[in-house]
Amino acid sequence: MMWDKKLEDYKHYLKIERGLSENSIKNYALDIQKLINFLNNLESIESPLKIKKGLLQQFVYELPRTVNPRSQARIISGLKGFFNYLIFEDYRSDNPMDLIESPKIGRKLPDTLSTDEINQLIAAIDLSKSEGERNRAMLETLYGCGLRVSELLNLKLSDLYFDEDFIKVTGKGNKQRFVPISKVNKKYITIYRKEVRVHQKIEVGHEDFLFLNRRGKQLTRAMIFTIVKNLATVIHLKKNISPHTFRHSFATHLLENGADLRAIQQMLGHESITTTEVYMHVNRKHLAKVLNEFHPRNEV
Repeated sequence: MMWDKKLEDYKHYLKIERGLSENSIKNYALDIQKLINFLNNLESIESPLKIKKGLLQQFVYELPRTVNPRSQARIISGLKGFFNYLIFEDYRSDNPMDLIESPKIGRKLPDTLSTDEINQLIAAIDLSKSEGERNRAMLETLYGCGLRVSELLNLKLSDLYFDEDFIKVTGKGNKQRFVPISKVNKKYITIYRKEVRVHQKIEVGHEDFLFLNRRGKQLTRAMIFTIVKNLATVIHLKKNISPHTFRHSFATHLLENGADLRAIQQMLGHESITTTEVYMHVNRKHLAKVLNEFHPRNEV
């Protein structure tokens, strides 16, 4: 089937030309697969090279029955990218998704933790267990350096430049950046390395990964999510948090304490300052406090 072949070609393009992560490529492919499944159910013979706007509109019209507006917008955006790829490769001369609009969605503000909540979560780690020191070092790194989960998992021993107070982080699209690391963060990573990791039997091919599971292999995303969720349960935290919440909290707390937005952008590895600006809206109480403290007409 031509759809399957073009989807495979597109995945290679995303990996080689765009440098996207395996996780991002998988998500793009799943969204396009939804369209393929829709066409199969209709027993449509339209190929990706010939499909017209009308059939795609029908697919988009059906989306609200199965996915929320945010997911609809993502799927539509992904399909536009797929057909732009076909144009780029001279398979098509037009993009049938061009005039199909995405649903209007508001910008979702990220959940954050207070410094007290972060302290409680880290204090809840059971250091009597062998994985305790590792988990503490991981959470300190998520919060202390503002890393994505994938960046934490792929952090290597060779990425640690402790003498210069930096770590090298490989972000989206394999783009690398240097992020400053604090003395506290270095302290807990060093404890984990010297007191736990050094005694592990490490699987071949995983020797350079900093954080390892009990079998001496690289950790998975699911394991990090489970660790965070379990700690939230221990301290009876009512918020719905994930490892990414530590990254949001990192940016929010820096901004609240007067950090420059451009500096936060660089540390987070955001390509556009617009992405970082979402943190300007997280804590309006802080903004009101800044206005009252610094504006020359703050008194009646």
